Amino acid sequence: MAEASVLLDQNQFSCPICLDLLKDPVTIPCGHSYFYSCPQCKQTFTPRPVLGRNTILAEVVRNLKKTGLQAATPADHYAGPEDVECDFCTGRKRKAVKSCLVCLASYCETHLQPHYESPAFKKHKLTDAIGSWQDKVCSLHDRPLEVYCRTDQQCICYLCTMDEHRGHDTVSAVAQRAEKQKQMSETQREFQQRIQMREKELQELREAMGSFTRSAQSTVEDSERIFTEMIRSIERRRSEVIQLIRDQEKAAVSQAEGHMERLEQEIDELKRRQSELEQLSHTEDHIHFLQRLQGFSVTAEAGFAPRISFCPRSDFENVRKVVSELKDQLENVCENITAEIHHTG
Repeated sequence: MAEASVLLDQNQFSCPICLDLLKDPVTIPCGHSYFYSCPQCKQTFTPRPVLGRNTILAEVVRNLKKTGLQAATPADHYAGPEDVECDFCTGRKRKAVKSCLVCLASYCETHLQPHYESPAFKKHKLTDAIGSWQDKVCSLHDRPLEVYCRTDQQCICYLCTMDEHRGHDTVSAVAQRAEKQKQMSETQREFQQRIQMREKELQELREAMGSFTRSAQSTVEDSERIFTEMIRSIERRRSEVIQLIRDQEKAAVSQAEGHMERLEQEIDELKRRQSELEQLSHTEDHIHFLQRLQGFSVTAEAGFAPRISFCPRSDFENVRKVVSELKDQLENVCENITAEIHHTG
């Protein structure tokens, strides 16, 4: 209630023209606090009336400034560093909410009221608060840019159509905006169509990528399983081949050991007979020599087995060859698989 009262008091004691609080109020015969021509009731006084200082009103205004001025204007209504300032505020500037393209000025909510209430501002065009007028005002004529020159493709003011742009193809900025807006709408529709088309392509690509990824994972799993089975099969074949080689080795070694044992026995027998013959050759008893010699075989080969030869069924060269060929075949198969994958990719 106190804040509403303060706002009411401030409005009652503000100048209806500049909307600031009265500074040194005086009274004229019509009852309003202005000069000899009253802006409110339009009554004029000739000759100029003697103006007397309204001490009561001045005191009320002074008290109002002390007690209610800060409360009447909230802090968030004042212009900040990034806000557009009101051109008519004195002292601390309030935040501008609108700009007038005719007055070429910006107004806060309070100073904007005459544009809404006074018929004199009826034809003025308001827009959002403009921080810099350089891009909105003609640099040659200091007038609002309200015309578009299609010949030079730039915004101009009405005076420019009579000077530098005389005879050019010109239209109002509103008409040019409407035409460009229509073109822009068509462009936006084209963009929307392209967006939809690209989004469809993107979705198809995502689905294809997902399908390809799933196929790749499935192929990896199948390949892992097949290679694992191949490795296990090769391991089994390896064990079988090694076992066969070991079996053949064992049989051949057993056979060779039998031959070696017989050879050693024959060698021992031959050495024994050689020793007996050596001893017999040194005897001086001729009869004993002849009688003993008849007990020996005529030749050294007599009574002995034929020559023993070791000929195993295989020297494993064929096995080595077959295993090597198998390795080459596996490498060729793996290279073909790799080449096929590269070709598919």
